[in-house]
Parts: sequence; structure tokens; C-alpha cells
Amino acid sequence: MNSLAPRTVPLTFRSVAEPVPGPGWQGLFSSAWPAYRRWYLRDGAAARTGLRTCRRMLATHMPELVPTWQRLAELAGGDELAAQMLTLYNPPPFMSGCSQAVHLAGEPALVRNYDYSPELFEGVVLGSSFTGRRVVGTSDCLWGLVDGMNDAGLAVSLAFGGRTATGPGFGIPLVLRYLLEVCDTAGQAREVLARLPVHMAYIVTVADRDGGYFTAFVGPASEPVFSASPVAVNFEPAPGDENVAAPGSRVRHDLLAALAGDGDLDLEQLVTRFLEPPLHSGAYALGSGTLYTAVYRPGDLAIEYRWPGSSWKHSIGSFASGRHEVLLGGD
Repeated sequence: MNSLAPRTVPLTFRSVAEPVPGPGWQGLFSSAWPAYRRWYLRDGAAARTGLRTCRRMLATHMPELVPTWQRLAELAGGDELAAQMLTLYNPPPFMSGCSQAVHLAGEPALVRNYDYSPELFEGVVLGSSFTGRRVVGTSDCLWGLVDGMNDAGLAVSLAFGGRTATGPGFGIPLVLRYLLEVCDTAGQAREVLARLPVHMAYIVTVADRDGGYFTAFVGPASEPVFSASPVAVNFEPAPGDENVAAPGSRVRHDLLAALAGDGDLDLEQLVTRFLEPPLHSGAYALGSGTLYTAVYRPGDLAIEYRWPGSSWKHSIGSFASGRHEVLLGGD
């Protein structure tokens, strides 16, 4: 039997509404920490930056997050290694294959596919108010986000940038969290992103409720490159650089570029294309199948997770805890 043949994968998504970290987050930590600990120490403890430096860098670059980080460290039982990991400063590299696009015809929207291993996915949609601002997004690394939106109508998502080199900086999920905690508009997000050190190459797409948007190519030891392109996948063509594009990246990019140029394409038509190949991937055995399609509508502060045949809707104003079961590859 071909082990790489398409397969169905049951996956449970949970929404956790917890403005301030408490029992809900503590439960997530208890279940996920053993796997995160193995990941964090996979190259040995000496390969990781010490707690004192991690704390100092977080306070220097993202001071607004320090009180929440301290609360999380307490909920983690005072474990110094957990506190160190939660700063996400100089973590091990991690990669995901994603497609994302800003819808420009009509209402502003950010649509993205998240392609990753089901076994490594938290499956948590977290609604929080860590700094007094309501934020809802897909959790990663226990308090970071791979995509999300805040109550100002600012939406963000990430994709692997196609290069494996690492350097001093923060893991991108915490960078996305920070953008949503401190920014109202795409313009503000651009200014903040320009000053934050990022440990690995990533592509960040940002859209706001007034139609502002950008795509940013960020990485270690280089200035961010900002683009007016409304689409992004998993590569940044750069002569002389090693580029590890996710499977089908160029095909997905060309399709998204054509869709973005179609002024008659409405939002639902765009989402439908995200639910079909080549944007939608069934490569779950390879760890790069599409786990969900997210649709962020900043004007309505509405979020919808989509799969072929089902959907799960949320609103920042009425976000609540719940569960949603899906069968990936079962369409």
C-alpha cells in the first residue's frame, strides 16, 4: 500500500474564550507542553538562548506582552524552561506551507489556507484580551498566532518564506500576536514589523477594515521587504539564496495572482477556489495538507473557518468557547 496515498484525518478544533490566561490556557499548556518541550530541546539545551536574555529581549522589543508572559510562566508552574520557550526568542526553526490573499473587489477580506501536519497542530482558536484589546486567532506555540484579527479590524496571517537560514529574533507566531495587540491599521503594523527581529524567513500578509494591506517578507539579518502584492505563498525569489519552496508553491502563486487580478471575482468565489486544488492540499501523510481555510472580514469583525462541506463561524464581539469536528480529506 502506498503510504503517501490520500487519507482521511479526524481533527477536533476547540474555541477557547479566555480574556486573561487562566484554567483554559493552563489546560492547553498541560496537554501540549511535553511535545513543545521535545521540540524546543531537539538540538540540546545549549542551542537555546538562556532565560535572562530571552526575558530582556521580550522586554526590549515587545514590552506590552511582558505582563501576560509573566502570567503564563506562573500558570506553567514556574518552570524556567517553559518561561524561556514562551518568549519565542531564538526558537528552533519551523516551517509550514500556506496560501493567502487579500480580497480587493468589494468588502476587504483576508483569506488563507493553513497547510501543516495534523499531528503537530494545536487545533485551538483563542479569544483573548491580554492587553485590553480583543483578539481572536489560530493558536500556535501556546500563545502565538498563525493568523488572527483584532477588534480594530486588523487581520494578519503568515506563510513560510522559503529559506531555512536562522538568526537572532523571535518566532513569527509571537510577532503576529504582538501586531494584533498594539496596532489598529495596516500602516501601523508595517511600522512595528519593520523594527522587530524575526528568527527565520516568513511572509506576513496584513489587511485592515479600511482596505489597507501589504505583504511583508521578513527574516534574520535583513531589512523587511514590503510589497503591494495581495497574494503570498511559500517562496520569495531571491538570486543566490537557498529557496525551499513548499510543494506547488509557484503553481499556487500564479493562480492566486490571476484570481487577485479578476475584478469581478466576489469573496465567496475566491473562497471556493481556496477549497479546491491546487490551493487546497490533501497531502496529510506528508504533513502538508490543508487543515483549514480561514476567512477574515475586518468590516464585520467576522471570522469563518471553512472546509469542503462545512464551516465554523465566529465574531470578535460574541466569541465563545466551543468545539468543531472535521474529517480532513473526507470530501
